[in-house]
Amino acid sequence: MATQRTTTKTPKNPAPDPVEPACQPCGGTGNVAITVRVGRKRRPVGQQDGLCLNCLGSGTDPYA
Repeated sequence: MATQRTTTKTPKNPAPDPVEPACQPCGGTGNVAITVRVGRKRRPVGQQDGLCLNCLGSGTDPYA
């Protein structure tokens, strides 16, 4: 009968966790500023937060 090993080998250099690059338009936040326009002449009156269409709010670059 074979003897069982009681120790386990650990990897010498564990691989680092891959870091996903941040989305360029939103900078990784998932939100972008969208201009609010009003009136017949479509004057800009302010900005509001909108969903980043490049990453759809995930904050990571889909083409990395």
